[in-house]
Amino acid sequence: MITENNVFLVVDDDLDMCWAIKHILEKIGFSSKMAQSGQEALALITPNCFRLVFLDAKLPDIEGLELAKQMREIDPAIRIILVSGYYYNDDPDIQTAMKNGLISNFMAKPFCNEHVVNIVKSLLSS
Repeated sequence: MITENNVFLVVDDDLDMCWAIKHILEKIGFSSKMAQSGQEALALITPNCFRLVFLDAKLPDIEGLELAKQMREIDPAIRIILVSGYYYNDDPDIQTAMKNGLISNFMAKPFCNEHVVNIVKSLLSS
C-alpha cells in the first residue's frame, strides 16, 4: 500500500527520464511526484514529505549538488540519489558529497531498472 512514508520525488528536466524512474518505482510499490526544475522541486519539499529524491545533477535553473544542499536545509533526513550523465561514481565532487552526507547514493546515466531497485532497497533497509 502506498503511504505518505513511501512517496519519492523525481527531479529531472527530461520528462522521459522522470517517467522512466517513476515507472520503475511504481513496479516495486512506490508512488512518486515529479519536478522539472529546482524551483519546482523546492516548492514540493516539506519536512518528512519524501523518503527519497532522485535528483538530476544538471537542471536548467540550478546545479544538482546546490539543490541537494537547499533540500537538506528544509529536510535534513531526506535521502538524495544524484543521477547524472556528466559525473561518474569516482568523481571527486561525488565522493565528497557522499562522504559528507549531502547525497546518499549516486546513479550514472544510462542505468538499468535493476540498479534503481537495488539503490532503493539498499537505502530503505539502512
